Amino acid sequence: MRRFGTQGPVNPQDNYVVARSEELTDFINRVKDGRYIVLFAPRQTGKTTFFQDALKVLAAEGKDYFPIQLNFEEYEYITPIEFYHSLCKEICKEIQKVFRVRGEQLSSEFNNFLANAQMTNHLSMREFFEQFTLFVENQRVVLIIDEFDGIPRDALNGFLRSLRRIYLTGREGRAPYSVGIVGVKNITQLNYDRSISPFNIQDEFTLLNFSIEQVRELLAQYTDEVGQQFAPKVIETVHKQTAGQPFLVNRFAQILTEELNISKTETIQMSHFSQAHEQLLSERNTNISHLITNVRRDPRFERMLMRIAFYGSSSHFTFHNEIISELATYGIITKGQDGMCQILNPIYLHCVIQALKPLINGLEDEYFSQEGPADFSEYITSTGQLQMRTLMENFNDFIARAGFRILQVPDTPQEFVGQYLLFAYLDEFVKIVGAAMYLEVPTGRGRADLVISHGGQTYVVETKVWRSERSYQAGKQQLAAYLRSERATAGYYVVFDYRENSEQRVETDTVDNLTIHSYVIPVIQAPPSQISPE
Repeated sequence: MRRFGTQGPVNPQDNYVVARSEELTDFINRVKDGRYIVLFAPRQTGKTTFFQDALKVLAAEGKDYFPIQLNFEEYEYITPIEFYHSLCKEICKEIQKVFRVRGEQLSSEFNNFLANAQMTNHLSMREFFEQFTLFVENQRVVLIIDEFDGIPRDALNGFLRSLRRIYLTGREGRAPYSVGIVGVKNITQLNYDRSISPFNIQDEFTLLNFSIEQVRELLAQYTDEVGQQFAPKVIETVHKQTAGQPFLVNRFAQILTEELNISKTETIQMSHFSQAHEQLLSERNTNISHLITNVRRDPRFERMLMRIAFYGSSSHFTFHNEIISELATYGIITKGQDGMCQILNPIYLHCVIQALKPLINGLEDEYFSQEGPADFSEYITSTGQLQMRTLMENFNDFIARAGFRILQVPDTPQEFVGQYLLFAYLDEFVKIVGAAMYLEVPTGRGRADLVISHGGQTYVVETKVWRSERSYQAGKQQLAAYLRSERATAGYYVVFDYRENSEQRVETDTVDNLTIHSYVIPVIQAPPSQISPE
């Protein structure tokens, strides 16, 4: 039986695989047209598998094309001379491999050429390809370079200049005829000499995350083999929470089909999704660890993400902004239909918030007043209903009780402390009562909802930052629209007000027959020494 693959390239013999037929056809056509193609996408999006499939398609069409596949992953910290020495050896190995696969013998002259070939710089590399193409007449050399980001910094510009020189000679006799560069960072991010543009002939190719149709296609392969069904809502939620990111989609599928011990005669339901979601958030995997490591290294990443997720306005999406470009490279944000930055991947955002919120905020003892419940377990009824309204009113009171001390939470930007405290509060609650919580970004910009699932019921908490009275009222309409889509009857609207003259507000409204409980919570509060006596 095949499995869902998350460890390196996948193949249809061992794994369930999305065909990506349209993307392959597009790429192959560009190769045949002699393009120099660049593809830069986040890690574990299926780039290597895609290009291996493309080379197989070319090989199946006969001997019109001579494919050479390279990987620069190990080269980053070596000198340019060492780089070109190793590059020459790797290219020669790949050439010999192609001949072996074809069952052909190299001529003695060709063998001598490969045995004595040397590269010391980008110029000798270009000369190598000029001579090599004479031995493979009537074949067009296709060069695919994976993990291109690993190229040594001092070798980058010369390497790209030589490729550009080769490209500009024209398609007739060009070697390589077509080049595919694959990596995480784009050429602009890799080009450390910003005063020049050594590779302005690139043809950018976009390998998108899986569409909802492709997620259905992937999971349907499992159903066809095993017989176990996925509830339609599960498929939709997997796609929404992962944004179709290939690793995350396959990891969800692994957990659901292999690790939760669900009977194969039982349809996989949303209760199972919640368990898989919790496991994915709590486990260690390189995909999410790599993302968090990158976000941690620059505080500007955290600030930009939080502003996109929780503010009523955002930034115009542009790759010319270093922070926006990097976050898009990691696959966590994208360009919305309105041209603004929006959160692409809720799972990634959830993991980042988990990682950045303080493990202990120092205010946990203030969660409950002396007159109130002893702990979170008292916010669930004997019939299994969550007392969300009382829970949220207690959070409102908790912020008031804590007062100015919320601004002393360690390692937390003050402009986001309210959101972090709410997340920590609800995160603790769902763990105690056995519920599940995940993030939704239903309208992208200026909107992030915390969705709690328990006992087949959905509870929605929308959080924003105060912008204006108009924005505040509009948020109620947005929440009502989302509640209808989730078939919930009540929602909880938390607006953090960071203004110095802010006032607490608690309201309950009926919007389109739905109940909206709203809380405007002041965050900037003066310490006792600054409070005037009455």
